[in-house]
Amino acid sequence: MDSKVSSLLFIAILFLLSSTSTAFNITKILAQYPEFASFNDLLAQSGLAQEINGRETITVLALDNGSIDGLSGRPVDIAKRILSAHVILDYYDQIKLSKLQKASTIVTTLFQASGIADDRQGFLNVSKTAEGIKFGSAMKGAPLVASLVKSVYAQPYNISVLQVSEPIEAPGIENMTPPPPPAAVPKKAPAPAPAAKTPSKAPAPSKVEPSPPTESPTEGPVAPDVPAASPLADAPLADEVPAKAASSQMHVGGAVVVVGLLACMVGF
Repeated sequence: MDSKVSSLLFIAILFLLSSTSTAFNITKILAQYPEFASFNDLLAQSGLAQEINGRETITVLALDNGSIDGLSGRPVDIAKRILSAHVILDYYDQIKLSKLQKASTIVTTLFQASGIADDRQGFLNVSKTAEGIKFGSAMKGAPLVASLVKSVYAQPYNISVLQVSEPIEAPGIENMTPPPPPAAVPKKAPAPAPAAKTPSKAPAPSKVEPSPPTESPTEGPVAPDVPAASPLADAPLADEVPAKAASSQMHVGGAVVVVGLLACMVGF
């Protein structure tokens, strides 16, 4: 358990050290050197200090109070363009500059990263000369105007501050037309809320005039139902026929007996 805790504590310390080593604040760094107070103030006023602090690897070509007088009286936006060309997006200290293989090296500056640089205004020409390291704009025909004076501060390989003798101003950088502000994207109007559905009214009942009651015919006495005469109704039933025939025979027989009695009486 103790070994695990120790390992975690060791990792946490390494993480803190690594994060601290990569973080820097250009304002605090330059505040240690009073001869760069005007330069430090311009970085803060123009917002360049915040942009510099947001980088991980950078080199600042600083100007002392005597060299920056020519920039202090200019509008802040123009001073920002010029000073952003003094911020190289890579790490260069005196040792690395002395080991450059080529006579001239083109480096990229923060002004190029702004997206408003024209042609090669956002690049610097770093040259090794007989007089030492010199800097100038990478624009065609631009002279090498600034010389390396000394190294002011270094935190390998995150930030290096080098003092240069003169401001480096790219041709045409002061007369540039500022880019138009980005067009405002029209906000979409919120969709209207759906209207509440009102219950549909039932159609009003049509007024129908009541028809007058029809008079029913006066009812007379109801005739009794008389069954229709059937041809078999008057016919004698089958069992009645022999009875009638027997009755007729009895009458005939009786008549014969009577006649016979009368004849006997007459004979006597």
